Amino acid sequence: MKTGFDNDKYICIQSEHIKERIAKFKGKLYLELGGKLFDDYHASRVLPGFQPDSKLSMFSKISDQIEIVIVISAEDIVKNKVRADLGITYDEDVLRLRDEFIGRGFTVGSVVITHYNGQHSADDFRKRLERLGIRSYVHYLIDGYPHNVSLIASEDGFGKNDYVETERPLVIVTAPGPGSGKMAVCLSQLYNEHRRGIEAGYAKFETFPVWNLPLKHPVNIAYEAATADLNDVNMIDPFHLEAYNKIAINYNRDIEIFPVLNALFEGIYGNNPYKSPTDMGVNMVGFCISDDGICCDASANEIIRRYYDATNKFANGANNEAEVQKIQLLFNQAKISTDYRRVTVAAKERRDRCGKPCAAIELSDGTVITSETSPLLGPSAALILNAAKHLAGIDHSVKLIPQAMIEPIQKTKVEYLGGNNPRLHTDEVLVALSVLSQADDNCRKALSVLPQFRGCQVHSTVMLSEVDRKIFKKLGVGLTCEPVKKK
Repeated sequence: MKTGFDNDKYICIQSEHIKERIAKFKGKLYLELGGKLFDDYHASRVLPGFQPDSKLSMFSKISDQIEIVIVISAEDIVKNKVRADLGITYDEDVLRLRDEFIGRGFTVGSVVITHYNGQHSADDFRKRLERLGIRSYVHYLIDGYPHNVSLIASEDGFGKNDYVETERPLVIVTAPGPGSGKMAVCLSQLYNEHRRGIEAGYAKFETFPVWNLPLKHPVNIAYEAATADLNDVNMIDPFHLEAYNKIAINYNRDIEIFPVLNALFEGIYGNNPYKSPTDMGVNMVGFCISDDGICCDASANEIIRRYYDATNKFANGANNEAEVQKIQLLFNQAKISTDYRRVTVAAKERRDRCGKPCAAIELSDGTVITSETSPLLGPSAALILNAAKHLAGIDHSVKLIPQAMIEPIQKTKVEYLGGNNPRLHTDEVLVALSVLSQADDNCRKALSVLPQFRGCQVHSTVMLSEVDRKIFKKLGVGLTCEPVKKK
């Protein structure tokens, strides 16, 4: 995979910048962590070369000073909101994140449920946390948030929230996804720490939007596509422009909340150390892009991927038409269409020729391989075989899996397991190849090239089964599907 981001440089300058920020505050610093701490796949997709666990690598060096607080919105619990890249709900991801953090040597102090208004499902989740021995707190909805500063910074605002007990000097506040209320938790803690005579500081570690890239840079547009369900909007930071006469990019929620932060800091310290929302950040990612063209291309693909994800959800009955329309508008800003993806065009062209569901993959060298459904194989399974043969130098005419082996599998699926689709899925093809590889050199070669799928792009003209989606994910493939259900 081509890289456009210097990950080693990022770890070096980002860690130094965070240490400098910690040194500015005495006693305690609340660091709001946007994005993911150890599995930031969005960043790794739009910035090829960025490692999903880069942030973890930085923080592991000072893990003895860190305490993690995980935040989840009660509204996301009610909606059973799903983390798209993992396919699990946010409440399940809270537990997964906690286990992952603890397994990597970090201390997880508690879980905070935000936007709380007596939701039964939130109460049930809190009881579940209690049974697991996990401390939890609730932060309430505040009328007029974030504009009613006098109410927010009062006993009836932040003063009503549970005080989150923490023990270590650096408190990282993170969440399964955006819109969870991380910043509000940090601000509430500043207010309640002050009531207890504790001076605490705040900083924001948000990877996107990238403040020192242009407003309409594809990397920043891809962030808007990723948060289209929240209707986040990238904006020029007006406070930064006024203070420094320099353009910096931020997004609407940070800009809207800044007067609250400003009022809180003035109330606690007499002055605000930050002149703009951008000042709050510690993001150095924009200084580590080594090839802008590669990152622009990757970001364009990400915008299209987000569009197909949204249209697939809509086709499955989700009420997300506004999300789809938002990403369509972003297409215009990025000056792209779905045809920007070569595999999208190739798959649809083959479908138009044969009239069957088809798929296409673009390999790392730019070669595009296509496939179509057949009585024996679905388009995804056929695509894996076709691409593996190409990469292994096996003639396309060679049948890696003999029909005599496929037919008994089909019989088991339909007659014994009651399935409706006799065609082999991707996982079944890979198992068959594994069995045959013990005696067949071609099958062994085909399996050996599977690591070369990582970073490749795939498009299907029909929505794939969950099994096929998971296989492509495990192979590290960027997958998109037309919002068309299989017949």
